[in-house]
Amino acid sequence: MCLLLGSTGVGKTLLLKRLQKLARDQPADLGEAPVTLPTVGTNLTDLKFKKKRVTVRELGGCMGPIWHSFYADCASVIFVVDSANITQISSSCIQLLSVLSAEPLHGASVLVLFNKRDLPCTMTLMEMKSLFRMNDIIASAPQSITTLEVSARSGQGLKEVLSWLEGLTGT
Repeated sequence: MCLLLGSTGVGKTLLLKRLQKLARDQPADLGEAPVTLPTVGTNLTDLKFKKKRVTVRELGGCMGPIWHSFYADCASVIFVVDSANITQISSSCIQLLSVLSAEPLHGASVLVLFNKRDLPCTMTLMEMKSLFRMNDIIASAPQSITTLEVSARSGQGLKEVLSWLEGLTGT
């Protein structure tokens, strides 16, 4: 099980729909982005690869206070950050630190995605990592942490996300 976490409006649902399409069809062009609504509750999606299947459970951002109840059967976490929403950066960082400090997730692999790279007002990856103090987090966290820039809307970086998921063991 892979948990897909992040604040409301960061693009988790669109990301999951795009990853599912890429994993299933491997299209050259993802086409127009589908309409999404904020997730209330959870979405379960199976991503099928050549040698394995990964179940991704998206938890709505509004469910942040109870995310911990889903950690027990989790081998990996994808944490999504809206890199175009400067007002949400500090709360996203606090949420990420809370996720990383949870005992049941100490053995999980973690992928931090800085989403919405297609928007003109986003910060650079270097600026985002600096604000999050990612080097300090990576150095002190018990988990293996990977960071990527993506755009769920345009598809930028999504193949790398699929590669990360496919490379996981024990999911």
